[in-house]
Amino acid sequence: MVRDLSGLPPYRRIAEQIIERIRSGELQPGDRVPSVAEIMRDENVSRATAARVPGVLRAEGWATATPGVGTIVSQPKKLTAGADRLQLVRSGGTGLRDNERVEILTCEMQPAAQEVADALGLSPDDQVAMRRRRYIDDNGVAAVSATWVSAAIAEAAPEFLAPEPLPKMTFGLIEDRTGRRAVRRRDIVTLRPAPADVAALLDVAPGAPTLVMTNHYWDQDGEPTEYAVDYLGPQRALSAEYNLD
Repeated sequence: MVRDLSGLPPYRRIAEQIIERIRSGELQPGDRVPSVAEIMRDENVSRATAARVPGVLRAEGWATATPGVGTIVSQPKKLTAGADRLQLVRSGGTGLRDNERVEILTCEMQPAAQEVADALGLSPDDQVAMRRRRYIDDNGVAAVSATWVSAAIAEAAPEFLAPEPLPKMTFGLIEDRTGRRAVRRRDIVTLRPAPADVAALLDVAPGAPTLVMTNHYWDQDGEPTEYAVDYLGPQRALSAEYNLD
């Protein structure tokens, strides 16, 4: 479906048109985006308007400035976080982006560490189920993600401990098997040193500063359902956009 861009400011409309050309593959990583002079000529806009377009592309990760060359198309390395995957599932998707795949690394019962116990409302050393995955796309490793649920949820949803992708992710499985629907979440972003086992999966040095997102989920009764920790791959960015009106 063609988007209606007529209501956007001219510089934003032109930037969106170029972004669509990148998404469609017409412009590839390494290609030069239209110059200010070319935008002025082709779009019949002022220099001030045309000069804002490359800045939009760079700010949103679609292009980078290369000295002596101009503004060059780059491949965005954005992360799809757990909260975004929930929206993908609820819109009928699998929770994976285009050209993304998931590797199931570990599925096991284990004693709850303090952090996990606090998040799930349990006592330390209570048994919990842990599922670790690695998400990979065209740019390499996007994230290494671990999710924990209580032993009671794992018993009701045994697929959680099966080493296979979940068609509706963890939140969809919990809802289908227990009726507990995720209605609230809290995301916390921190910078942590990558543990040795995670570093090997991210292809970074052990202890390297790594962007980490933790996701807490609660059901319709206010009870915690799952807790997840995502270590982002190198050169990844978290991005959120909201309508404020």
